[in-house]
Amino acid sequence: MEMKVVVEMLTGTLFFVQVSDNATVADLKREIGAQENLPHDRLILILGGDLTRLMNENDISLVDYGIRDWSHVYLILAPPTSDGSSNNVLPPSLFEENNWSETIIV
Repeated sequence: MEMKVVVEMLTGTLFFVQVSDNATVADLKREIGAQENLPHDRLILILGGDLTRLMNENDISLVDYGIRDWSHVYLILAPPTSDGSSNNVLPPSLFEENNWSETIIV
């Protein structure tokens, strides 16, 4: 079976991605990258308003993160490092500036 995941960018743009229900975080990132023409290795996915909900384990299944049909995740594009690669580390100020602590995911 397949499930749809609602993805929201920091700009407020929403889109949907369809993945199998046994997909991993890496599978979701690849699908987002292909659909939105984004570098999948720089994608950071967040389930809630704090870093403990960061989906940073690429080999973990989406189901293990609690993702199910029509779940809502936030997408951040990590800046490239000086050598052009991504370190997938978010600056703490990002959460302070955007009041992530008050974000509620339904």
